[in-house]
This record gives sequence, structure tokens and C-alpha cells, in this order.
Amino acid sequence: MNTNRKLTTRRMVESAIMLAVGTVLSLFTFTGPWALGGGITFCSMLPLVLISWRYGCGWGLFTAFVYSLLQMLLGISNVQYADSVWTAVLIILFDYVIAFSVIGLSAMFKGRLGNPRLELVLGITVTFLARLACHYVSGVLVWEVLWPNELGWAAPIWSIAYNASYMVPEIIITALVAMLIYAPMGRYFRGEDLKA
Repeated sequence: MNTNRKLTTRRMVESAIMLAVGTVLSLFTFTGPWALGGGITFCSMLPLVLISWRYGCGWGLFTAFVYSLLQMLLGISNVQYADSVWTAVLIILFDYVIAFSVIGLSAMFKGRLGNPRLELVLGITVTFLARLACHYVSGVLVWEVLWPNELGWAAPIWSIAYNASYMVPEIIITALVAMLIYAPMGRYFRGEDLKA
């Protein structure tokens, strides 16, 4: 019983630290925030990936959900642009809650392919693409309606171009850094230190 309590405490403390690290990293972007939100960070979601790998997708989802609420608090001015309750709900769900919570599933391939680095990169790629899909939906349903793009592009084309402009580099940077740190930190990703 004492061991379970220690593990629970450790999981909560590690999650809180990773949430803090991820939140601080999200404040620093390579290019500054884009006009309608988004930006390329230096691996601000990698701490969520690590938590998911260490403690599983269930706990990863919970931690990523908490992270989504923190991101929403930091970007609350975006919600204020909503012209109706339904628009506000769409912004909250597709730009924050669902978009960031899906990162908690990044361990979905762990132990399934026999190559941990491939599993790690695949998990990052799939969950970050899911986040991109959320922002794409928000771009089409919300932001194009509130501020039509000046280029005259169709909303689906504009939304994928805009959101991919920061999410694709985010995927590449996070996947590369995760692969590089996996060698020295693999036992922590796999949670081997938790069994000792």
C-alpha cells in the first residue's frame, strides 16, 4: 500500500512539473504567435508525450486535458472574440480542450511495433496531426467566419495552410528532439525507473 501511495505521489509531482515545463516552453515561440493564434514552440508538448509514455494513455489524457485548460487560460482573449455562445464553445473545444488533450494519447503505439523510437515518432506524428485537424476545423467553422482571409482562398484551403504552417514544423522539431533524447533517457520514457 505504501508503494502505491509513493507511486501515485510521484506520478502527480512529475505531471505537475511536466505541465509547468510545457507551459513555460509554450510561451517562447521561434517566430512569435501567428495572427490568429498558434506558433512554433521548442517542444512545448514533449513533456506531455513523456508523461503519456511513462504512465500510459489514460493518465496522459488527463494530464494533457489539464494542459489544455492552462493553454486556454493563457489564450483566453481568443475566446473573447466569439460572437455567440456556440462560437465560444467551438473555440474552447477545437482550439484548446480536444486539440491539446489528444497529445495524451501519444503512447498509443508503445510496445506494439518492436521499435521504441519508431513508436515514439509515430505517436507524436499521429497525435499532433489530430491536433492539427482540430485547429483546421476551428479555422473553417470559426475563424474564417469571424475574419475572412484577405487572400480570397476557400476556407478549407486557407485553414489547412495556416494551421499546417506552424503544426508541421512543431511535429518535425518535437519528433527529432524526442528521437535524440530517447537514447540517454529511454529508461525514463519506458518507465523502468518506476519499477526499481
